[in-house]
Amino acid sequence: MQNESSYEVISVGAHPDDIEVGTGGVLIDLAQRGYRTGIVILTQGEMGTGGTIDIRAREVRDAAAILGTDILASFDWGDTRLEDTYQHRLDLARIIRAARPKILLAPYPHVGHGRRQSHPDHVASGIIAANATNLAALKKADLEGEPHRVERIFNYFLPPRVTPNFIVDITAHFDRWIQALSAHKSQFLNPEKSRDYIEHLTAMARSFGLQAGCKYGQGFCAVEPILIGDIMTLTQPDDHQVL
Repeated sequence: MQNESSYEVISVGAHPDDIEVGTGGVLIDLAQRGYRTGIVILTQGEMGTGGTIDIRAREVRDAAAILGTDILASFDWGDTRLEDTYQHRLDLARIIRAARPKILLAPYPHVGHGRRQSHPDHVASGIIAANATNLAALKKADLEGEPHRVERIFNYFLPPRVTPNFIVDITAHFDRWIQALSAHKSQFLNPEKSRDYIEHLTAMARSFGLQAGCKYGQGFCAVEPILIGDIMTLTQPDDHQVL
């Protein structure tokens, strides 16, 4: 882990490509706006159909360079065996204290129906992230450094019938987002796989975009209400048209 602190946003993922899939376009947008972001990966993705641990680690580095984000940590907590344990909470809380983010992005921490709708590792990573965030803020927690309170947790990988609270327009960053996804060649450009994952993820981004009135978007759920000072900030610019 890097020793540098003060990241505005940290994105947590269970597997080496989760962050790119669920938050990649947003991370690109934040980097271009001058915000500092970091990513934390909880497993090595060793159970993936394609690639090895070494290949997947290299793909993470390649993708992170495209996203403009820093790799804060990559843990080996067991692909398909990820669990919310106290030690895992502490390990992630240490990173949160060191990086001191305002926002944490993590998978939706509740079970949907079916493997594709809520992978057990995704659910576990969301739970770990929420619990680690709580620990990081506790003065008496068995952790080094000063307590830090993350202001907001926003969840991605929403199962069907869970409506996003907000959608981020990634239209301007769509091509670069596809480049970041394509860096995971063993997963998304693997000729041994019959499914066209890039096409599937493009359709998902298009679906979010249609809901929000843009071409491509990424959707998030906020458990707590979002406080708005000026309600007019929720309207679209006059020259913004649905594509």
